[in-house]
Amino acid sequence: MCGILAVLNSTDDSQAMRSRVLALSRRQRHRGPDWSGMHQFGNHFLAHERLAIMDPASGDQPLFNEDRTIVVTVNGEIYNYKELRQQISEKCPGKKFGTNSDCEVISHLYELYGEEVAGMLDGFFAFVVLDTRNNTFYAARDPMGVTCMYIGWGRDGSVWLSSEMKCLKDDCTRFQQFPPGHYYSSKTGEFTRYYNPRHYLDFEAKPQRFPSEPYDPVKLRQAFEASVEKRMMSDVPFGVLLSGGLDSSLVASIAARKIKREGSVWGKLHSFCVGLPGSPDLKAGRAVAEFLGTDHHEFHFTVQEGIDAISEVIYHIETFDVTTIRASTPMFLMSRKIKALGVKMVLSGEGSDEVFGGYLYFHKAPSKEEFHSETVRKLQDLYKYDCLRANKATMAWGVEARVPFLDRGFLDVAMAIDPAEKMIDKSKGRIEKYIVRKAFDTPEDPYLPAEVLWRQKEQFSDGVGYSWIDGLKAHAEGQVSDEMLKSAVHRYPDNTPRTKEAYWYRTIFESHFPQRAAMETVPGGPSVACSTATAALWDAAWAGKEDPSGRAVAGVHDSAYDSAKAEANGEPAAKKAKV
Repeated sequence: MCGILAVLNSTDDSQAMRSRVLALSRRQRHRGPDWSGMHQFGNHFLAHERLAIMDPASGDQPLFNEDRTIVVTVNGEIYNYKELRQQISEKCPGKKFGTNSDCEVISHLYELYGEEVAGMLDGFFAFVVLDTRNNTFYAARDPMGVTCMYIGWGRDGSVWLSSEMKCLKDDCTRFQQFPPGHYYSSKTGEFTRYYNPRHYLDFEAKPQRFPSEPYDPVKLRQAFEASVEKRMMSDVPFGVLLSGGLDSSLVASIAARKIKREGSVWGKLHSFCVGLPGSPDLKAGRAVAEFLGTDHHEFHFTVQEGIDAISEVIYHIETFDVTTIRASTPMFLMSRKIKALGVKMVLSGEGSDEVFGGYLYFHKAPSKEEFHSETVRKLQDLYKYDCLRANKATMAWGVEARVPFLDRGFLDVAMAIDPAEKMIDKSKGRIEKYIVRKAFDTPEDPYLPAEVLWRQKEQFSDGVGYSWIDGLKAHAEGQVSDEMLKSAVHRYPDNTPRTKEAYWYRTIFESHFPQRAAMETVPGGPSVACSTATAALWDAAWAGKEDPSGRAVAGVHDSAYDSAKAEANGEPAAKKAKV
């Protein structure tokens, strides 16, 4: 990944404006510390901060088509670029490519196919194309929003696009997240959704339609193996984030098996885990690494070190969402250590819980139809939460995270399965993500130890150590008085913080991003264990007790908040936990 900034149709084409764009682009140089590029065409400016993973020798950006009339600045990776290069060469024999970069195909595809280009790409991306032949531009973001991008409008009517909000906040009168799975064309001035999978169209149909394909464990397993293996495309050393939970462990297992089978110029697979001393993730990650034979790196942090980093974390991830900040902080600290070891790219396990209903609140789903609807809602909103975290917490230190559970082909397979197969029934031994576990339960050639394959779901912010969240809450108690929280609706009438922890994060966010448009990019509403506001209504007992931690689902998580014990001590239930 990289950092992109485009300013288009500006009324100022002066050297001073060029210098301003360069200065703004430097705000996200952490995303691309390897090289900086700038292309100006009249009153259009395309800037780029490069993290060199594919073709580090010649892939500097912006990139061009053969006659340099199409200019593109890209953040992302295109996994089917070889097939696309072949397609381009067959359509235009003798076509010359200027680099070996996977992203160069975008300029040639736009020249040949115009606005169809986004739908032809298999990968994760955010890019801007400038067509100097007719002075138009086109921008697109990947289907799930794995890659971050914002769009804004300047006082002079100019259009701004950037990987991070910090580059837009001072020069745009309004800005917003660029919607995933969409492209924007200057010819119409409108967004068009190009990503229209069956599970979206069925969800939006009146009446709503539901998937009914039978569960095929081999088909599911093969689809996920293909997704992981294509993401191992890299010209630099890479590794895998290994918390010891099901999702990251499966990713690590598939990657390790491929390396064992085919070899790697980088040697053994590197794996990385972070947590407080004695945390569940450290123990489980260590066991998986030993089983897989990875070169394992374990990082510790203290609650105080995490608290000290909170302001910097919020500046980088650009949100005040509670669960995102809780999980981003250890990931942010770990990414710095990973970069220090010379690794630029990691595979990660985000997306599985949305696809398969892995969050513990799914135990309370009232029907298979509502279960499926919630997975679609979660997928459509994922760019505001886990995608944002995985992208920005790692890219804060120039490390790229790739997420195979959000592969287009894999989603087509997984989201077509009859949701009755995904439903949780502990009385029948069907715990969360049962069908994924079963697909990889091959005792004759095990992917993982049984105790890991069937380990209960831990949200990342819980798994790094339960005292992490408890420590954050305790610190917020000292930062925010009862009176401040009681008056929160007056200071923050929109998306009002409900807890002292949320209030604390909001004040820090406001110090970095005081603009109203910045606040409006952050989601809100009640949530239980990461549920949407709709699913928070599944259980009346949750009313007024919303908390994004998985331990908020009493009677489901093995270390759920002990309400009776806490209340006996005269404290809110969320303050005491079994550890």
